[in-house]
Amino acid sequence: MQALKGTHDILPEEMYKWDYMEGVIRDVCARYGYKEIRTPIIEATELFQRGIGDTTDVVTKEMYTFTDRGGRSVTLRPENTASAVRAYLEHKMYGDQQVHKVFYIGSMFRYDRPQAGRYREFHQFGLEVLGASSPLADAEVIAMACEIFHRLGLKDLDLHLNSIGDKNCRPAYRKKLIEFFEAKKDQLCDDCKERLYKNPLRILDCKEEGCKRASVGAPEITDYLCDDCRAKFDAVKKYLDALGISYTVDPRLVRGLDYYTNTAFEIQYPPLGAQSAVCGGGRYDGLVEEIGGPSTPGIGFAIGLERLLLALEMQHLIPEPKAKKHVYIAALGKEAVAEGFKIQEELRRLGVLADMDLQGRSLKGQMKQSGKLESQFTVIIGSNELEKGAAAVKNMADSSQKDIPFGEVASYIAKEEQDSK
Repeated sequence: MQALKGTHDILPEEMYKWDYMEGVIRDVCARYGYKEIRTPIIEATELFQRGIGDTTDVVTKEMYTFTDRGGRSVTLRPENTASAVRAYLEHKMYGDQQVHKVFYIGSMFRYDRPQAGRYREFHQFGLEVLGASSPLADAEVIAMACEIFHRLGLKDLDLHLNSIGDKNCRPAYRKKLIEFFEAKKDQLCDDCKERLYKNPLRILDCKEEGCKRASVGAPEITDYLCDDCRAKFDAVKKYLDALGISYTVDPRLVRGLDYYTNTAFEIQYPPLGAQSAVCGGGRYDGLVEEIGGPSTPGIGFAIGLERLLLALEMQHLIPEPKAKKHVYIAALGKEAVAEGFKIQEELRRLGVLADMDLQGRSLKGQMKQSGKLESQFTVIIGSNELEKGAAAVKNMADSSQKDIPFGEVASYIAKEEQDSK
């Protein structure tokens, strides 16, 4: 048996990389006042149809959707913003009229073509700010994403920024875009021909070469922003300028989900190739209302952790794990094993990493195993030690050995470890 195509195992020897990434992320989240939220992996399909948009590629092509035994259509979450908003509404978090900052780390699922750093089950870190309409929130969210990458030491990143307007100014742009692409309809892929009258902005996001060529010279959304949207966009840029965060205004950046309004942004790491985005997000002031709640502003972003890990490995930015000092207990005979087992638990309670044989090895085999594990100390208990009531504690670095009463072994080793730090 093998893991399904597009899924992968993260083995114990790889986990330190994930622990490092997630540790930095959690630390930055704490400094910015974000609290963790955990939502179900499965949700009602309708949530994503309404939240993401029923014409998006995610909903029409990529979701893992099935009918459960109760006859309900359910979907493995393809992203987590809709789920976070659903939780916000279900638990009436909006009732206190405060700004809510939440983050999440977990598995998402999309039936996509597997490639380097992209899987059908992938891990994502994301955050949401609900209840804040100020452009300052947009700038803070972008600054926080940049801070995470800065803390991880990642360089050569490009921040792309755009405003895609709102329901007041986007219709005029949409009309111009349809007029532009109608004259080039024969150059569009089948999907974009369908998008033309439903959501023409998505054509700008298409990766097909024909659609890319057809998009050259297309009207730019920034030329059609209303005064309010332009003022908000200018404010976001001003706040980023104040922090010295460089960016490129990219009028073609529309993001792939329908819920975005106003600010949209993407952070790219070009060495990853055509799929260079490692972070993407934006404002979604209409999403809460779309899902059935009161009008509530929101903004957030998500980072694909497999993509981030790939970028960190390219720049050799993941520190090797510190070797933990290890104690191995070599015991021979049932009584000796029982005494060793007791010492092992006492060591663990004192915060010392301790192990003993679980495979019935000989004493010689256990000593060999202690060497393989590069143990700092080996505690030896045989018939002679049982008679004396003291274990032979061997320092593996200099081969010195001391007899220590059973009841004092754990505290002796813990003190030796502390003194050697």
